[in-house]
Amino acid sequence: MKKFIGIASLAIAGFIAAAPSCVVAANDKGTPEEATALVKKVIAYYKANGPEKTFAAINAQNPDFKAKDMYIFGGWAKDGQPLLSHGANPKMVGKEMSALKDADGKPFAKEIVDVAQKQGKGWVDYKWPNPVTKVIEAKSTYVERVDDYYFACGIYK
Repeated sequence: MKKFIGIASLAIAGFIAAAPSCVVAANDKGTPEEATALVKKVIAYYKANGPEKTFAAINAQNPDFKAKDMYIFGGWAKDGQPLLSHGANPKMVGKEMSALKDADGKPFAKEIVDVAQKQGKGWVDYKWPNPVTKVIEAKSTYVERVDDYYFACGIYK
């Protein structure tokens, strides 16, 4: 019985010790203000360095364009064009994304381009795998057009 109580105590102590890290993980989620600021940061880099260097930096997963569970992605602000950069999944670069749908069948990639084209900037809601948790989560992405391109950054809710 003493052995069982000892093992149970260790298990409970381990759970309690792990609990604060769960709270920290929740605090590691990006905010709308942080996502917008990250997009503004990459746009400033783009204006100083041009599209080639900017997309290369994003694809190289430059830490300047990542924070918490957020990353930058971008491409042409036109329908039917391939994605030019993705700060979390390089396999998506070069793929035409307009037919891409979320877990509920929403054509969110087309909507992101549409917002960039028609409004210049805004938010798009959809569901997408979180690169940190590997779970499909509700996501909201801020997108902003500059010249013929868009840059975007999402937050997981």
